[in-house]
Amino acid sequence: MGFKCGIVGLPNVGKSTLFNALTQTAAAQAENYPFCTIEPNVGEVAVPDERLSTLADIAKSAETIPTRLTFVDIAGLVKGASKGEGLGNQFLANIREVDAIAYVLRCFDDDDVTHVEGRIDPIADAEIVETELMLADLESLEKRIPNLEKKIKGNDKDAKETLQLVEVALELLRDGKPARLADIPDNQKAAYRGLNLLTSKPVLYVCNVEEHASVEGNAYSAKVVEQAKTDGAIAVIISAAIEAELAQLGKEDRDEYLAELGLEEPGLNRLIQSGYELLNLITYFTVGPKEARAWTVRRQTSAPKAAGVIHTDFEKGFIRAETISYNDFASLGGENKAKEAGKMRLEGKDYIVADGDVMHFRFAN
Repeated sequence: MGFKCGIVGLPNVGKSTLFNALTQTAAAQAENYPFCTIEPNVGEVAVPDERLSTLADIAKSAETIPTRLTFVDIAGLVKGASKGEGLGNQFLANIREVDAIAYVLRCFDDDDVTHVEGRIDPIADAEIVETELMLADLESLEKRIPNLEKKIKGNDKDAKETLQLVEVALELLRDGKPARLADIPDNQKAAYRGLNLLTSKPVLYVCNVEEHASVEGNAYSAKVVEQAKTDGAIAVIISAAIEAELAQLGKEDRDEYLAELGLEEPGLNRLIQSGYELLNLITYFTVGPKEARAWTVRRQTSAPKAAGVIHTDFEKGFIRAETISYNDFASLGGENKAKEAGKMRLEGKDYIVADGDVMHFRFAN
């Protein structure tokens, strides 16, 4: 099960520098001119989780395999993208393929790095991106209405429900609000997601600050953090320049550099974890002498569905899941001691997996 987070923003805000650091490659160009990223660059990154190392140490696992997130670096957007300006059509098509969007916002002054709008204002930058996405959604929805109305005349019940959802989204968009703010009943959320609207995707604000502001942020990032609170979004403060340097260092040098900067961990860790949270994901583990492995599922996933992430046969033939919470596994010193203490549970098909569960699935061949 793959989850994708798109990295978007205006040209020259640090998107590709951030992507390079995330994937620890130079796959994406990071040049000081608009549209240097012509094709979306895709990279998988491990989700930092200290629990996995602890489990591997206890079980003496030969291999440790973290769960991963996919980040997509998408060509820089400019005002008018919804009408095809810049690389508009390509930008919008690539955005539709991701599960969540990270808006990289320039929160630093640098006369050597040009800004496509000729000023530094991260809130205005975010508004440009959001407006272009809303305009694209408006156009997309309005084009669908005639066909839906035609189907409704033919007594198509699904078309009637879809049109109702389209009208809910249109009311928001015409009022200058993103589609993700719609209050949709649980039984219609899947259908609403099926509209595949750009502004229905969850958003993460990434404040790209200069090096000396990497710990506390600055006046620019403070405005973004306040805006995120208003929008019910998540904001992360990060210095793409620092992360690019850290990506080139070995562990000892990296730890020393972080200490000098007053940082407890790389900003990328916070970014990845925030992306994980944004996508409403949790981690469960499988642990044994061969490997300790982390697996990703959405919250409220049943045990059979979680088993299916490992292999479809596990879901089809699911019998039960032997389950130990991470805290019990770690504090008691492993599977056998957790069993002896009565901390292993046998969970059935209705069990909803909890973050940190250590699981062993029993299934019929």
